[in-house]
Amino acid sequence: MREDSLILYGAGGHCKVVIDILDALGKEVAGIVDDNPRTDLFMNFRLETPKNSYRSAIITIGNCKIREAIANRIDVEEFFTAVHPSAIVSPRSRIGEGTVVMQGAVIQACANIGNHCIINTKASVGHDVVVHDFVHVASGATVCGEVEIGACTWLGAGSVVKQGVKIGRNCMIGAGSVVVKDIPDNVVAFGNPCHVVCAYD
Repeated sequence: MREDSLILYGAGGHCKVVIDILDALGKEVAGIVDDNPRTDLFMNFRLETPKNSYRSAIITIGNCKIREAIANRIDVEEFFTAVHPSAIVSPRSRIGEGTVVMQGAVIQACANIGNHCIINTKASVGHDVVVHDFVHVASGATVCGEVEIGACTWLGAGSVVKQGVKIGRNCMIGAGSVVVKDIPDNVVAFGNPCHVVCAYD
């Protein structure tokens, strides 16, 4: 593996999609690393054990807390930001380093997407939304304008967040939920209307 090239950290389903995005961008992948490789080859790439430093990388793991732990552990000169060509991204928005924006996603004007986030397939992020670091907005989710989503929160597939709502950090919002009021930190919440089911210890 060339030391100056892009590597993907994590050999799972999210990695497969990121490879497709990079192919569409014409960006070469030098290799894939994984802490617990289950095979020698992954998507025709040779798997290797991780090193402590890289020039360029994307952390290709869906779990928000694991992405955060790896980002804080390894030394990377540049975390590559991957935006699929079919995504519609306002030039007045900001997308942080290491973030992946997937096929058909929409990011509107003045949205601020943090580092190492996932904006998944056909997700929609409205104007003036603030998405903090390590958030995963899952497939088909709709985030209306002026929403704030705290770090390391997972917003489930097909969920809808009403304009102006604030969702705390380290939350899991269930698939298909309709969030019409603020959600505190460190909880699992779901339903229509979305309500807190339990808190994390």
